[in-house]
Amino acid sequence: MKQIFKMTLIAVLGGTLTLAGYKTFLETPQLAETQSEQPKVQFTNYTSSPSVPLESIDFVKASKMSVDAVVHVKTTFQAKQYYNPWSQFFGKEPYQTHQQRAAGSGVIISDDGYIVTNNHVVQNAAEIEISTNNNRTYKAKVIGSDPATDLALLKIDEKNLPSIVLGDSDYLQVGEWVIAVGNPFNLTSTVTAGIVSAKARNINILDYNPGEDVFPLESFIQTDAAVNPGNSGGALVNGRGELVGINTAIASKTGSYSGYSFAVPVSIVKKVTADLLEFGSVQRAYIGVNISNINDSEMGVDYQGATQGAMVRGLMEDGAAYEAGLEEGDIIVNVEGIAVNNVTQLQEQVGKYRPGDHISVEVIRDKKRKTFDVLLRDRYGNTEMTKLEEKDLNSIFGAKLAPLSDEEKKRLNIENGVKIAQIGSGKLKQIGLSEGFVITHIDKEPVSEPKEVRQILQNKRGGVLVEGVHHNGMPDYYGFGL
Repeated sequence: MKQIFKMTLIAVLGGTLTLAGYKTFLETPQLAETQSEQPKVQFTNYTSSPSVPLESIDFVKASKMSVDAVVHVKTTFQAKQYYNPWSQFFGKEPYQTHQQRAAGSGVIISDDGYIVTNNHVVQNAAEIEISTNNNRTYKAKVIGSDPATDLALLKIDEKNLPSIVLGDSDYLQVGEWVIAVGNPFNLTSTVTAGIVSAKARNINILDYNPGEDVFPLESFIQTDAAVNPGNSGGALVNGRGELVGINTAIASKTGSYSGYSFAVPVSIVKKVTADLLEFGSVQRAYIGVNISNINDSEMGVDYQGATQGAMVRGLMEDGAAYEAGLEEGDIIVNVEGIAVNNVTQLQEQVGKYRPGDHISVEVIRDKKRKTFDVLLRDRYGNTEMTKLEEKDLNSIFGAKLAPLSDEEKKRLNIENGVKIAQIGSGKLKQIGLSEGFVITHIDKEPVSEPKEVRQILQNKRGGVLVEGVHHNGMPDYYGFGL
């Protein structure tokens, strides 16, 4: 039974998508593409009031408070090298490389240069350039990324930048006015307006990949503010000019805006960015339950008169909920004072916390309300925080590396490199590498020993460029994200 629950566990995770997509869409949301000791995290002041009366909304004021904090994110990707046999007749090298470029948006969340955007905007990028609203440009580095929420944290070297105030998406109401700020179609500093159409939308757009600890957390804010390719990573702002979401995806048959757009709520953004800055990876909390939505049409199930909530179908033995005293059949209706109407809302609320945090969970049992104190844990049952350590690189890299002999170097006409002796599931296999490929450089840094590869990757976040040669001596380039 324990194994069944582990396999079927809906990971209520801790802590993407204005990916205004360009694939054909049949009522399916798409991603919006163009393509030392850490300090205590506090990016900016938070809001002091939950909502704005309709009659007091000033779009001009809200735009002025947010537009300077939204930046243009331009990325460069190193494409694979290709062979052009006709080039030699024109005096050019037969091996040529074409760089690919893409663009999106980002939001400055602290005046010392931290920027949040979508993971899909910067994933596998070799270079990232930030352009501010006053036309200044900077090179950015990736502090960390989280495919499970499609968020990434960037950093530029600058002070006294205009930053946005982080609002509270828990108190955002359906029907409330919001504005979307971003760079659609490379049109900088574009503002559109709409209302919140729905909250806690699960649109099944993020990839589920348990092998790499990717358990999607989708609880999007749905709006009818116009969002298009290039808006990915931009700001969704309330009437007070506060950030309430990161625009991430659209629902479209054409890849452009047609009525629905989706944003990651700022409640998740706050938690993910704080984790990435402090730990290098997201500290994801699990409540340890198998749950489902209330469904009155399902025969033979006792919902105890409840019409909303998340029903506990099973518990992970020795998990957080089990230890706290929850039981099968309980209907979870509230977490830390916030109403939970369905599974998606439960995931969002638990997603705001870390392993080791205590949360109050209110359930309906025997048609009565009962509150439990739940100590959250990670997927392995631990309550401590963990950092991305060197031991994790084996599963990330997925390959056994070996040094080259002098004879191999001479045959391949190279001065340094390490070869892939064996390859299993992991990043290298996913991007197309195979046994026998020789890695000569990681992000332009030469490598000669397997330990040098591990040392470089241990401190890397974001896109990684791998250069090397195949067994026949042909050079090649690959990229992946960490």
